[in-house]
Order: sequence, then structure tokens, then C-alpha cells
Amino acid sequence: MLTILGFVMIATFLVLIMLKKMSPIAALVLIPALFCVLVGKGAHLGDYVVEGVSDLAPTAAMLMFAIIYFGVMIDVGLFDPVVRGILRFCKADPMRIVVGTAVLAAIVSLDGDGSTTFMITVSAMYPLYKRLKMSLVVMTGVAAMANGVMNTLPWGGPTARAATALKVDAGDIFVPMIPALAVGLLFVLLLAYVLGVRERRRLGVLTLDQALAEDKQAETETALVGAGTGKGAADARGSGTGRGSAPAGGPGTGAPAPQDDTEPGDGLYGIDPDRPTLRPKLYWFNALLTAVLLTAMIMEWLPIPVLFLLGAALALTVNFPHMPDQKARIAAHAENVLNVSGMVFAAAVFTGVLQGTGMVDHMAAWLVGNIPDGMGPHMALVTGVLSIPLTYFMSNDGFYFGILPVLAEAGQAHGVSTLEIARASIVGQPLHMSSPLVPAVYVLVGMAKVEFGDHTRFVVKWAALTCLVVLGAAVLFGIV
Repeated sequence: MLTILGFVMIATFLVLIMLKKMSPIAALVLIPALFCVLVGKGAHLGDYVVEGVSDLAPTAAMLMFAIIYFGVMIDVGLFDPVVRGILRFCKADPMRIVVGTAVLAAIVSLDGDGSTTFMITVSAMYPLYKRLKMSLVVMTGVAAMANGVMNTLPWGGPTARAATALKVDAGDIFVPMIPALAVGLLFVLLLAYVLGVRERRRLGVLTLDQALAEDKQAETETALVGAGTGKGAADARGSGTGRGSAPAGGPGTGAPAPQDDTEPGDGLYGIDPDRPTLRPKLYWFNALLTAVLLTAMIMEWLPIPVLFLLGAALALTVNFPHMPDQKARIAAHAENVLNVSGMVFAAAVFTGVLQGTGMVDHMAAWLVGNIPDGMGPHMALVTGVLSIPLTYFMSNDGFYFGILPVLAEAGQAHGVSTLEIARASIVGQPLHMSSPLVPAVYVLVGMAKVEFGDHTRFVVKWAALTCLVVLGAAVLFGIV
């Protein structure tokens, strides 16, 4: 019964958010609360929620201060050289912009933190997508998939968890998987190219001068109409001719049409090159501080939440020594902090109920128990296939510490090495990065002003296909 209710709860959650019948926060809280009562454990709901919140509190703290830290680094111009290089390649061609999104997300993912990747990628690319009226779910989908492939780095989390759970070396898992992961990344770039070509056909290609000229002309026409009557101004803004028009989604993308809030001066250069928060004289200090912070994170000198707390405090103090400026920077990023932390604590209810009621254990046992005996010699392939849905519907900790050891034991009984099982277990990460249980995805959709349901509807099929490509390459190369 718990197995059935667990699958029904997850399906109910996904359907409601994809159909926009509930907001993600409400669905993450109310649906598990309802199912907790249905399984007869409503009296323990408080304990499950408190336990879930306790488990995710360090993650929420890390994200809060990581958003502030990297928000400040974006404000002061640390990433501007990388962004300018990508944007020079992109120009005003939708195809190049989508491919540039994948390249930028993959490069920034080298730090191993999804929230950082999404903050930098969206900050750089969002103005381009809005100004050219491109589909925003294409941006979030491509960024999530590129980050998902790169999330398999030994310091990214999943590989380290697999190594710890199975007591093997992380390098022995990751290094042999490099060819398969490279194929996966190439597939993401190819997919970005195809999606970009589709956007190009829908929108056409402009030069930078043409795009800016059209935008200025539309603003002038709107202003002239508005000078006549207030109603005329409103009509002009709603007609789709001015910059306030919402972007149309690409064919079959399910893109939302949020209101255009692009600020004057954004141009087609991503991050405003003349913003008053730039600190060019402190560039090398900020670069060194970021390098030290990332090194400390990889070497585990201190807990990650503590590192970002110290880094955010130091970055604010050095770059904005005056209190009003510090308050302004914190206020500028407060919306993202509140949205993400709210989602994390709401997700704590979902995970707390799943684990506390035992639903996740029963679901996993059912899946493992239904593996045919004839598949025993192919347990590495089975593990790879199972990692795709399991890492989407449950946390990485739950999968790698709860399910993977069982799969590895079953594989050893049929002569399949533990390393092969470990390597196969990381192929589901391109889809995992868009899981509703991953806090970083809320940074992505929040900053891009995309509904989580729209992002899910668009990305799931492409991300699952990317996982299968990685798995197929691993089998073809004899890695698993």
C-alpha cells in the first residue's frame, strides 16, 4: 500500500504543478501532508516535517549566502569577461544564443555548484532572451541539462556520494566515465543547436544595431501613443509592438509569457556594462577570494554553509564598505533568497513525509524486487536505467546511500563489479538537476521568471534522452 501511495503522491504533485493547478510551494506542503494522513500517520506529521527541515536547513543556509555572494560577484563585474566572450559569439542570432547558454552553463558548472551556474547563466543571458522574445524555457532547459552533465564532477556531489556509499575511489568512478560524459555534453550542445535553429526560424536573425533600433522605435511609438491618452498607452503596451510585450513560446516548448521587466540600458549585452556597482579596481581581489572559496569548498576546509556565510560577509564589506550600499545589495538579491529558501523548506515537507512514512523505502524495494533474475549479469545497465527516475523522484542522498548499495550487492552476486555499478549510477544527473527536490532549480526558474511546471513539461523528455545517450555511450565504450 505504501508503495502505491508513494507513486500516487509523486504523480499527483507533478500533474498539479504542470497543469498550474497549484504553486510549487503549496503542492510541496499540502500534498504530502494529505498523503501522510491517508497512510494513517497524520499524528507524526510534525515530526516528519521537523526532521525534513533539520536535514535541509544547512542546504537552505548555503543557498541563501551563496546567492548573496555570487550576486555580489556578478554586481561587481567578476564574471563580465567570460560573459562578454560568450555574448560576442552569440550576437543577436537565436541559434548562437541557445548554444552560448549551454557553453556558459557548462563552463561555470566547473565549480560544482548548480546555484552558482544558474545565477551567472541567467544573469548573462536573460536580457538577450527577453529583448529578442525568445522562449525562456529553452534557456532554463538547456542550462539545467548542461549543468546536469557537469554535475558528475568528483566535487559536484553525486560521484562523491557514490564513492562514499560503495567505498571506492571517486577518481576510479569519474575518470573512466569521461568519454561517455563528453558524448552527453556534445549531445546537449547538439540539442541546443537544434532548439536554437527552431527559435531562429520563428524569430529570424537581427544584427545588434537592428535589434536595438527596433527596440528604440517601439519605445518611441509607445511614448507617442501614451502622450495622447492613458488608454492608448495601455493599448500600445498590450499590443505586442513595444518592449512590454511578452515573449511567445517556441513551438511545442510550453513557454510561459511573463511580463517583460527588462530595464532600460540592458541592451543586447547581457549584464549592463555601465552599472554603478562595478568595482574594477577590486577585480583581482574578488577573483582571488572566489578561487580561495571554491578551493576551500572542494578541500572541505569548513562546512559549505559556513564558507559562503564568511565569503558573503567579506565580499560585502570589501566591495561596499558603506552600510547603505551593503543594505542595497542585500535588498537587490532578497527576492531570490526568499524564493529559494521558501522552496527548500517546502521541499523539506515532501522529503520528510516520503522518508518518515517509509514510502520511499517501499518504492525502492518494489523496484529492486521486480528486476528479473535474467537481468542479474546486466545490473550495471539496470542501475543506469533506474538512476534516471529514482534520482528525479528522490534526493541524491536517498538514492546513493539507500538504493545504490542494494543494487551493488545484487550486481556482485552476478559478477558485476562495484565500480561498474557506481559509474552507471551517475548517468541520471541531467534529469536530476530539474527535480522538484533540487533546491538549485528554483534559483534557475525564479531568476528566469519561468513557471516550474512549464520548465518541467519542457525539459523532462530532453533531459531523460540525454541520460540515455550517456548510458548508451558508456555501454558502447565498455565502461559499464
